[in-house]
Amino acid sequence: MKNVMVSNLSLVLAFALVLVSIAISAKEKLGLTKDILTSVFRAIIQLVIIGFVLKFIFHVDQLWLTIVSTLVIIFNASWNANKRDPNPHRSLWNSIIAEAIGTYVTLGLLIFSGVIKPIPMQVIPITGMIAGNEMVAIGLCYKALHDSFNDLHQQVLEKLALGSDIKLASMPILRRSIKTAMQPTIDSAKTVGLVNLPGMMSGLIFAGINPVYAIKYQIMITFMLLSATSLGAVISGYLAYKNYFNEQMQLR
Repeated sequence: MKNVMVSNLSLVLAFALVLVSIAISAKEKLGLTKDILTSVFRAIIQLVIIGFVLKFIFHVDQLWLTIVSTLVIIFNASWNANKRDPNPHRSLWNSIIAEAIGTYVTLGLLIFSGVIKPIPMQVIPITGMIAGNEMVAIGLCYKALHDSFNDLHQQVLEKLALGSDIKLASMPILRRSIKTAMQPTIDSAKTVGLVNLPGMMSGLIFAGINPVYAIKYQIMITFMLLSATSLGAVISGYLAYKNYFNEQMQLR
């Protein structure tokens, strides 16, 4: 295992790549220097903490701790997705509901089918993978909703004036937003193995697992992510579009 050990010098040299990003931000006046440094330090602190927490949870192997861990992951993913919503009338509950349904439906199917066992070392990483991809999809959906409601503001008003309900008036916007949210996952599925080399499959093969089983596992992961992001995008879109209307069903 010596050849896969990461030394402190390696980390310092890797940090030099972060300095390249900071230099580009400064030269092009992108204003991202603070965000880059903040993300780096947060990543270090979070990874150190979660590494020891996961070691404890895996060792204890208690169902209630596993469930609490999945809830924490879902809440954090929901919080971050909600922050990406430019709408001042956004609701955190929209993100929580979308994340929870998409994650637990997908996770439940995997456990029920026997693909994964209900143990922390399998459930927690898979939950993080599902919730993380949903978080990106939901954030994209929110951004697309906001941009579309701004661009098509007049069209929505005209449809409402002609007697359409808010759902019918917003349907083109909803379709566009859900499509935008799902597109990165679809593109990733199209190019998996050709452009995007799957870490899960490569890791299993590296660990000595039969390549056939590793391939099957990666196919399962691809299907899982497509399902979860679809559920997350659709649910969040159908919940969030209502925030653009007031109690009298008028466009804000």
